[in-house]
Amino acid sequence: MSAHRAFIEWECQGSEFASGRYSREHTWRFDGGFVMPASPSPLLVPSPFSNPSSVDPEEAFVAAVSSCHMLTFLYLAAKRGLAVDRYTDEAVGTMVPNEAGVPWLSTITLNVLVQYRGHGGPSQEGEDTLHHEAHEQCFIANSIKSEVLIRRRDAGS
Repeated sequence: MSAHRAFIEWECQGSEFASGRYSREHTWRFDGGFVMPASPSPLLVPSPFSNPSSVDPEEAFVAAVSSCHMLTFLYLAAKRGLAVDRYTDEAVGTMVPNEAGVPWLSTITLNVLVQYRGHGGPSQEGEDTLHHEAHEQCFIANSIKSEVLIRRRDAGS
């Protein structure tokens, strides 16, 4: 078993907290010392109470799913002797209201392009199998209720 920690800190700046007119900007600090500015999405909380240049929790969630899938895919590809040169993903999370009207990220679509060294890549079916196995073994995907869709992109898209 392992434990993964993040330290989240917010401090009130100003005196308009009770009226809802306060900044939601905060920081995320990780065990390796990395500090990241965070904020709600400006789609949910307008500026100046959010900061569009900071990472929002929804983006971080989508990135975590994408990153975990990629790391698992690369591990499985290496075990099969495949030489991956590049892996890119344009991941998109879709937020919709649930039955109670509360927004949630119902679907995360991974739009993946994998490039292999030389002619060493698998068939389309073989790559699809790798993606399926990566999804089945991804720690994050096994921890969420959002649907994760995987779409292969072509090099020209």
